[in-house]
Amino acid sequence: MYRTQLAKQVSTKRILLKQFSTTSQLSSWNDIPLAPPDKILGITEAFKEDKNTKKINLGVGAYRDNQGKPIIFPSVKQAETKLLQTETEKEYTPINGSKTFQNIVKNFIFNNSNKDANGKQLIEDGRIVTAQTISGTGSLRVIADFLNRFYSSKKILVPQPTWANHVAVFADAGLTPEYYAYYDKSKNDLDYANLKKSLAEQPEGSIVLLHACCHNPTGMDLTPEQQDEVLQIVQDKKFFPLVDMAYQGFGSGIPYEDIGFIRKLTALANSNKIPSFALCQSFAKNMGLYGERTGSISIITSSGEASKAVESQLKKLIRPMYSSPPIHGSKIVETIFQDEALLQSWLSDLNQVVGRLNTIRQTLYDRLDKTNYNWDHLLKQKGMFVYTGLSSEQVIRLRNEFSVYATEDGRFSISGINDNNVEYLANAINEVIKK
Repeated sequence: MYRTQLAKQVSTKRILLKQFSTTSQLSSWNDIPLAPPDKILGITEAFKEDKNTKKINLGVGAYRDNQGKPIIFPSVKQAETKLLQTETEKEYTPINGSKTFQNIVKNFIFNNSNKDANGKQLIEDGRIVTAQTISGTGSLRVIADFLNRFYSSKKILVPQPTWANHVAVFADAGLTPEYYAYYDKSKNDLDYANLKKSLAEQPEGSIVLLHACCHNPTGMDLTPEQQDEVLQIVQDKKFFPLVDMAYQGFGSGIPYEDIGFIRKLTALANSNKIPSFALCQSFAKNMGLYGERTGSISIITSSGEASKAVESQLKKLIRPMYSSPPIHGSKIVETIFQDEALLQSWLSDLNQVVGRLNTIRQTLYDRLDKTNYNWDHLLKQKGMFVYTGLSSEQVIRLRNEFSVYATEDGRFSISGINDNNVEYLANAINEVIKK
């Protein structure tokens, strides 16, 4: 089932790419077919056109406050004020980004801000190559292109479901995505037995995509014990782990507590049991730097000598792609991490954001009718989303009858819920689940 679904998506994409691969095949601009609209952005457009004053947008994964408004973290504002006073140039950054930014990312994530001896050892041994990228999506595209050029396998295993853009990014870069079991929507829980089985059946040396925390879209993460079992399969099958970490901090409200999975990987890398892996990371969510496009790709190599070659090839790959990354977002990150007061302010800002999300999650749960539907999974999920288990028909009813906009897989961005609309939303859901 997983292979059939994904094969159709990838086949269609490759047919279109082949059809328009040379200019000689393009006789007229009118020959270009209309691409389907992006599902999530399409929801936002439909929401804007809706005249219902009670309308709710639960589609876009960007934080909103309790008044339904976007915010700028106070710590980010303070950092920008400091930058305005001290910044002296707007020069290009190097191809792989600011060295200061790279070192901050390495220490923050892999050394766990001076708390992880294994990560510290990898840094000291020169085994971590970090490049600043155009947010998380850019880092995914860079590593996908890199693996297509240099890794032995083109197959990348992705969880079913996963973030909608994962498959498109990997397929466009020349990799061959294939689903592995992850979530059982009929039970609203991890499909853990099938997860292990489907991974164990894959060819040795495949690439495997793993979410570090706050799995998108389900919000259901592996327990530490399950992580150990999955990482044992990774070792046994000699997989190359590609870790996506877009929501660090949104699980617990404390970034350091959300990277237990990374600490396990650094320990395994330090003992050469999993000698190499890659991590795609973004400050878009946990600093609210959505439009600044601030992220990184880190590749853990087998040796300091190998790192030199990897870094050179990363630069060669990035140069014709976008030449060098933007600087403003990375300077904000640098300013915050280089000022202890600002750093503590940011950690407090993030904790408050996650606290509001957790409170509104509980509030929604409390107001949902549990007579014919078990909602306990909402409280097990972590991060910015709830994976409701509602059918596409029920989601369409929410949109058509109540002006509640969400993706048809039943994923809700809970940042769109607040004290002013949670009662209305719960009543709408209770209506569509009536038998």
